[in-house]
Amino acid sequence: MAIGDKPQPSKEQILEALRRVEDPELQRDIVSLNMVKEIAIEDARVSLTITLTTPACPLKSKIEQDARAAVLSVPGVEEVVIKMAASVPRGRSSLGEEARATLAGVKNIIAVASGKGGVGKTTLAVNLAVALARLQAEVGLLDADIYGPNVPTMLGITRIPDVRDERIVPLRAHNLKVMSMGFLNPEDKPLIWRGPMLHGVLQQFLRQVDWGELDYLIIDLPPGTGDVQLSLIQTVPVTGAIVVTTPSVVALADVRKAIEMFRQVNVAILGVVENMSYFICPHCGQRSEIFSYGEGKATAEKFQVPFLGEIPLDPQIRFYGDTGKPVVTLGEEAPQAKPFFAFARQVAARASVIALSQQPTPLIEIR
Repeated sequence: MAIGDKPQPSKEQILEALRRVEDPELQRDIVSLNMVKEIAIEDARVSLTITLTTPACPLKSKIEQDARAAVLSVPGVEEVVIKMAASVPRGRSSLGEEARATLAGVKNIIAVASGKGGVGKTTLAVNLAVALARLQAEVGLLDADIYGPNVPTMLGITRIPDVRDERIVPLRAHNLKVMSMGFLNPEDKPLIWRGPMLHGVLQQFLRQVDWGELDYLIIDLPPGTGDVQLSLIQTVPVTGAIVVTTPSVVALADVRKAIEMFRQVNVAILGVVENMSYFICPHCGQRSEIFSYGEGKATAEKFQVPFLGEIPLDPQIRFYGDTGKPVVTLGEEAPQAKPFFAFARQVAARASVIALSQQPTPLIEIR
């Protein structure tokens, strides 16, 4: 018994209380997920660390709040100090060991795809990558859109990468590691390549680039369902794919093809995101749904995949992309950036769900 006959809480009591706290995305309690670390008890004061599955966890505040309330419910506890940390789980694949060794330091590969061009896929891939990096994840961005490599422009990069120890060193911008054909090919020179040549350059970008240790490697695929997409899927362990659409019926018809392609090759669909979903008039503040509305969410529901959010049609998004400073660099509270951060948090949560579901044991590494 503690001083003044107050009960002294035990570690077992703390853990039992925390078993009532569930990660809403993973739908399991944080103790069985091995998220609870470093419990220390000093009289009526309890301190502990909660290690989330991603620094971009969309429900971080709720988990912390629920954990604090649970520990305070233990008799004898008067003060709770919680440190929130994060360690991204590694996705797995049915590919062989050689394929996984290709990118041994990369925990999750996320493909950003679209069934057709003109839906803003690269804008979403770039802002997704930068948003995840600003949320403290280690992120790389591979521009695999060989015919239209726009990533260098959107990130404001004009340099040529170096080669060190026979490996290409990716360039850095906005705290990302970046590789693109746009670094190697003059802007005014068209690329006229067939399937085998595309496969070769993609292999080089995957195997001969020194990506190092990454939580997420975002790959901006070319539009469609052709050779580049299949080469990627058959070569490296992809955690999951994001399918980008607009609300238009024409775009949605191609979304269905993209979803079916990934399903046929056993790649998980992280979800569908609807770009250019609506427009807010800067003068009157009225919302207009220029390309229809709600079809992206309806398509996601039809195919039973998550709906990752709506990105507005906003001139500022275009402006910042054209000037090499993605709109998410304005910060999460900026109105134009907020939807991208919400999208990034949903992607990170879905990737964690898939990665943990593929692991034989619920083990989370501590960074």
